Amino acid sequence: MKTTVEISDALAREAKTVARREKTTLRALIESGLRQLLRERRRGAAFRLRDASFEGGGLQPEFRDADWQRFRDAAYEERGA
Repeated sequence: MKTTVEISDALAREAKTVARREKTTLRALIESGLRQLLRERRRGAAFRLRDASFEGGGLQPEFRDADWQRFRDAAYEERGA
């Protein structure tokens, strides 16, 4: 199917450069991008939580085998709870 799409000049130039570098056509590049986008949308792009971990030894000893109530008590102990 033929269709007309308006995109910015800068995006078109960049896409043509990539197509030439990858020895493919602009059409193939656009179709590939659309397929990928539609595939992600169909399955609902999974939420990815960034890795915010840091180096350390894990939980402090008094919390290693603690239940949720122990964590809660510690969080509120200086707040009058």
